[in-house]
Amino acid sequence: MPTIQYRLVNVFAESPTSPFSGNPLAVIEDASDLTDAEMQLVARQFNLSETTFILPSERAAARIRIFTPAYEMPFAGHPTLGSAQVVSQLRAAGNAFALEMAAGSIPVHCKDGRWHLAANAPTNRPVDATPAELAAMLGLPLEAIAGPALWVSCGNEQPMIPLISADFVHACRPVPALVARHCTNDTGRGKAYVFARTEAGFDVRFFWTPGDSLSEDPGTGSACANLGGWWLATQGDVPLHATVRQGTAIDRPNVLTLDVEDGRIQVGGRVVEVGRGTLSW
Repeated sequence: MPTIQYRLVNVFAESPTSPFSGNPLAVIEDASDLTDAEMQLVARQFNLSETTFILPSERAAARIRIFTPAYEMPFAGHPTLGSAQVVSQLRAAGNAFALEMAAGSIPVHCKDGRWHLAANAPTNRPVDATPAELAAMLGLPLEAIAGPALWVSCGNEQPMIPLISADFVHACRPVPALVARHCTNDTGRGKAYVFARTEAGFDVRFFWTPGDSLSEDPGTGSACANLGGWWLATQGDVPLHATVRQGTAIDRPNVLTLDVEDGRIQVGGRVVEVGRGTLSW
């Protein structure tokens, strides 16, 4: 009977008012004996946005595979940071190392109690939808759209849509059919990342369409990295050191850090372990 050990962690968990803030993640400590099909079934069993599986690697501290309940992902931010803490503890890897992922080797390090990842160099392309179409898609007036929307990828492509103010970010009421129409890439999944500048950094929300419905993510590290890519594409070499707040609209507050300097993008956040156990079948 297969038996695996797992840990449950919350990533980007810095809320002083909620013990269960952050984005939850299940981390399988050793997936060496699991098949691809079994990994997918385990991810479906946990039914979190992502579950990660730690495997041996010849070129990094560990190889990490990331599964949603429905499919495998090449890269995602909160699974990278959550896995980094578990790898550090299990393998005595220290506070700075690399993780091997399908999207490439991702450097990670821990500083001042937060784990940080160094994102791959971003690519970008225009979003085909007009500002009026994007506003209608988000349930907002046309004047809410602040500037150029871009598809950006540091390993996981998402559309970056800037808004005039945080009030408009919180007022978003996306229309699933329009998200699917205007913001679907070659993965076949509609998604939209909306953001606005604040005094501290950014308020953001991330939506995606599993089927005909609409879901909202509490904390999206890959999209935060892509926000850094949008910044590079639109602001050039201007450095950025920002706090990114997400998840408040769904009562799951997340706090991310975003640093962009000399063309490099880093995303960080605090990882808190909330449980561990054994899964057998």
